[in-house]
Amino acid sequence: MSDYIISCCSTADLTEEHFKSRNISYICFHYELDGKQYMDDLGKSMPFDQFYRAMADGAETKTSQINVAEFTDYFEGFLKEGKDILHLTLSSGISGVVNSAMLARDNLLEEYPDRKIYILDSLAASSGYGLLMDRLADLRDEGQSIDEVYEWANANRLKLNHWFFSTDLTFYIKGGRISKTAGFIGGMLNICPLLNVDFMGRLIPRYKIRTKRKVIQTIVDKMEESIEEGTGYSGKCYMCHSACYEDARAVADLIEARFPNLDGKVLINNIGTTIGAHTGPGTVAVFFWGKERVD
Repeated sequence: MSDYIISCCSTADLTEEHFKSRNISYICFHYELDGKQYMDDLGKSMPFDQFYRAMADGAETKTSQINVAEFTDYFEGFLKEGKDILHLTLSSGISGVVNSAMLARDNLLEEYPDRKIYILDSLAASSGYGLLMDRLADLRDEGQSIDEVYEWANANRLKLNHWFFSTDLTFYIKGGRISKTAGFIGGMLNICPLLNVDFMGRLIPRYKIRTKRKVIQTIVDKMEESIEEGTGYSGKCYMCHSACYEDARAVADLIEARFPNLDGKVLINNIGTTIGAHTGPGTVAVFFWGKERVD
């Protein structure tokens, strides 16, 4: 058994079975739906289809990050077992949760000065963040030390590429990512925005693509452009979606046809309730290892 644990937030958007199979620990964000509080616990408190149906029906959503006390209790459980900790947080370009994790670390190191607690901003989100954690589990299982895994994560996190599109602009307008005027015009013209995550971990609109059919093709084109090996890519590809599995499956089919050397089939997950509270239904995301994100 390793003398350290690797850990993340529930916003890495993998299944509980996946986390368990890779021995990755996680701590849950929170959200509200029409004023009622829930844990973002991978769909256990509320199934994803029910959550997105409620949003589509007009339910109000609000999210809250993990606080210092929660991190302190969570980390201390591992420290009492004699384990060191490597925890990666949701991107600071999306949430300030890294600050809470660091404060908890600083407090605990006063009580456990001989233990190692590494906190790293993943600069990633959703199942892209999950793909990064999966790679760290590989490194740990190969026998690398906590210091080696931390250094690798710090050096390579920006090689994790994220591309998103949405066929429903409603929640991008509500969240201020798209203006009401642009959203109205976009809806009239059947525009599906294509976005990615930049070098600071922020979700940035990049292209306005007309029609779902074209954006499905374009997101696969962008994947090919973003990979050093082009169609020879032999790494893993993860995807996630918010109540639009058929669209995600259409993208996955194109990816599997264009990249025959993939490490396994494309893995399709659900966008979890924290990220989904901001995207709403109709979003598809693709994650893979590629060229480093730069300014």
